[in-house]
Amino acid sequence: MKVLLITSSARGHAIADALARSQHNPEIISVSTSHNPGIIKLASQQHVIDIMDFDRVLEIAKKSKPDFAIIGPEDPMGAGLTNILEEAGVPTVAPRKELARIEASKGFTRELLEKHGIDASPKFKVFSSTEGRLMNTFIDQDLEGNFVIKYDALKGGKGVKVSGEHIHSTEEGVAYAKECIEECGKVVIEEKLIGQEFSLLSFVTGTKCIDMPAVQDHKRAFEGDTGPNTGGMGTYSAADHSLPFLTQADIDRASEINQLTAQALLKECGAPFVGILYGGFIAVKDGVRLIEYNARFGDPEALNILPLLSSDFVEICQGMLNGELTKSMVSFDSKATVCMYITPKGYPENKDQRGETVSFPEVPENARIFYGDISEEKDGTLKLGGSRTAGLVGIGDTISQAQQVAQKLCEQVKGPVRFRSDIGTSPVIEKRVQMLSELRS
Repeated sequence: MKVLLITSSARGHAIADALARSQHNPEIISVSTSHNPGIIKLASQQHVIDIMDFDRVLEIAKKSKPDFAIIGPEDPMGAGLTNILEEAGVPTVAPRKELARIEASKGFTRELLEKHGIDASPKFKVFSSTEGRLMNTFIDQDLEGNFVIKYDALKGGKGVKVSGEHIHSTEEGVAYAKECIEECGKVVIEEKLIGQEFSLLSFVTGTKCIDMPAVQDHKRAFEGDTGPNTGGMGTYSAADHSLPFLTQADIDRASEINQLTAQALLKECGAPFVGILYGGFIAVKDGVRLIEYNARFGDPEALNILPLLSSDFVEICQGMLNGELTKSMVSFDSKATVCMYITPKGYPENKDQRGETVSFPEVPENARIFYGDISEEKDGTLKLGGSRTAGLVGIGDTISQAQQVAQKLCEQVKGPVRFRSDIGTSPVIEKRVQMLSELRS
């Protein structure tokens, strides 16, 4: 068996690791943006190219003749790589371009849920005109000055600005909204929600959704959830596959929203969604709301989820592709995980450590290291890139145990790097539990 893996990050290393554990022992043909040291050890071939060069990707696919392909990042999906591969006879675990709009267009997602009666959105409006007066009125009167501005297209996770954090007046908000419209034609303005965010990912084939363990991400760069937003400094999951601040009703509702959205996509697009549907949710005073959808594994979320996968990932992929996926095909260990990202000291704003040497300790059985923006020299030396270096994952019976494993591993990394040591700690989690409890009391 051969699998073509198109990837660009630690998420790709985690996917490759899950594939390599399969009883089918697939030959992994990697197409990636860098010489990822983790994928190098797992793949029989590694092609380092621009993964947006679809002609080159297609050439590799035709030559290698894989049984199926997996696309890791969002940009190739949004630009239609799945369509191109499938037209060449390569079944692909990733949605086609028209279905990938669930991530590629914030406006499409909000309007899809509204059209199909899925009550999971905050108050919102999609604007395609730079008429500032209408936006002013919506922000001041309908949203009472508490708002979020969302760039409609893909922007590497950096297209959202929140009042009180990135924007400090209606005028600033309208100015950014106009910039968005000028760049991509549309902008979404919506209500700012108060609560606790969490991620619930599902394996999806058409209208069948099989959920994965819930995860909470930490976007801010520094301890105490301070500093600029990042791609994610770390994540944690609990042994019961829920989260300490969530009720069963919260998990059930998020699962239902994923299911209803998969059904709505089939009706809207006339084709089944195949791949990973990643709901970014927020538990609020009166239930659960959808913040946004992604059409692929999250990063870091994949680093928590895939090490716990105790069933065969290749067979899950085949089940998604042939429409025969069942709950019995998907099982996860009842363990907790904590992922802490090692980054260059200056991340995310300063790139001065790029090219400097970094080294990692031996990895115990209850831990994992997934390499991200890092390159390996011919002599085995590891060099820093400018972005997140590696996700270090601790696994334990409790979140506290997993946190201790991850922290001990991070402390042994040598080089000009840092990590957030508060991720998964009891005080941080208790603060979230208390916040949501008070909000709902």
